[in-house]
Amino acid sequence: MLVIDTSFPARDFNERSGEPVRQVVLHYTAAPFASSLRTLTQNGVSAHYLLPDPDEPGYRAAGYEELRVFRLVGEDLRAWHAGASHWGGRDNLNSRAIGIEIVNLARDDGGVFTFPAYSQAQVEVLIALMRDILGRHPQIGPADVLGHSDVAYWRKSDPGPRLPWRTLFEAGVGAWFDESTRAMYQRRFRLGLPPEVEVERAFQRYGYKPAQNRQMFEWRTRAFQMHFRPRDYGGCLDAETCAILYALNEKYLGL
Repeated sequence: MLVIDTSFPARDFNERSGEPVRQVVLHYTAAPFASSLRTLTQNGVSAHYLLPDPDEPGYRAAGYEELRVFRLVGEDLRAWHAGASHWGGRDNLNSRAIGIEIVNLARDDGGVFTFPAYSQAQVEVLIALMRDILGRHPQIGPADVLGHSDVAYWRKSDPGPRLPWRTLFEAGVGAWFDESTRAMYQRRFRLGLPPEVEVERAFQRYGYKPAQNRQMFEWRTRAFQMHFRPRDYGGCLDAETCAILYALNEKYLGL
């Protein structure tokens, strides 16, 4: 059951630009519930929703038994969660995106990342919340349910490779490729990868920001892999990664 709590409105937000919501951006907090709530309501950033971890001792210590979702900013307002971002040829996703922060204690120790698993309860409530959002915003397509790392791959890694994107897709939330199409492209690309300029166009067609140099190309590949091939997200372009990208473009963009 989806329980929405509005007890903690965020201080920092502003008006949207007038265009409809087009994307949902998923984040991890990299901090426990209490500090996440404080940051998102008082410290110059915000999100529309905060989803706690029911297994975190601090959440229980705050007096909560059931897992609830905290609405910090109304969906008709512009929360400050995506920062410098890009999708589908447009910058500044805050103006047209809904941001969901999920409590998860991911860590970046000098570029060495630790990505804890999300709890089953979190995933179930996230699906319920997303179904509710998508039911009210039918203009948000499957390929517009995104991670922060998709829209800001040059600086962000959240929600990380442990978010079960395929499980979300199977519940009717977000995008995933058709396995048969992936396999067809992979057989082709085992004989040789497409020219890199063509792969660049394929990434941009799907929605990603153009890569301005080799490092950005690798960061973008890593972000894509964390979303669609989480078992191996080293950032190296290979036949399977290209096949998934082309299969997604064929499925959702007819390309």
